Amino acid sequence: MGLDNVAVQWPATGRFYDPVAPAEFVDFAEIAETAATAAPTAALAGHIARTGTVRATAYTELVDLLLGLGGVLYATEAAAEDEDPVIDPDTCAWIAGGLEKFVAGHAPHGETVTFETVAAVLKSALSGARLAEQQLNWLDGRLTSLLDEEGGTPQWSFPLSELSVLASFYRRCADKGFAVYAEF
Repeated sequence: MGLDNVAVQWPATGRFYDPVAPAEFVDFAEIAETAATAAPTAALAGHIARTGTVRATAYTELVDLLLGLGGVLYATEAAAEDEDPVIDPDTCAWIAGGLEKFVAGHAPHGETVTFETVAAVLKSALSGARLAEQQLNWLDGRLTSLLDEEGGTPQWSFPLSELSVLASFYRRCADKGFAVYAEF
């Protein structure tokens, strides 16, 4: 089992959130059916088109690193407040914006997203920022915390297009006023 991010109607009606009809995401099938689309990208886009859902487990560490928080796709902040684990439309827009900015910043590093390229993009983005030294120190700590016991890096390997589709899912939810339910 893993984490699914399910598009739901916002706000809840009564005690429950109604799932969004997959027809709201049917155009994602066009991405999946394009011959030049990388297989992981096509799989993600096809799944979104059929279900209105992202199988989010593979992206949790990466999204947390990119956005600087923990448990973003798990909606843990809401769960900690004894609320349903739901990402509201505004937070969907924030997630989409962070992913879109990362995709644009990663373009010069090629089409494959790895731990090393993520680190390079983030360091580049922070180097010109105000308080760059403190932010770079924070980033170095976050990157170090992701290493395994032997100092090995996470084995991320995503096509850049896959992260673009992921961003598009959250952008669609934000634009249409949908929330995302974190289902375990």
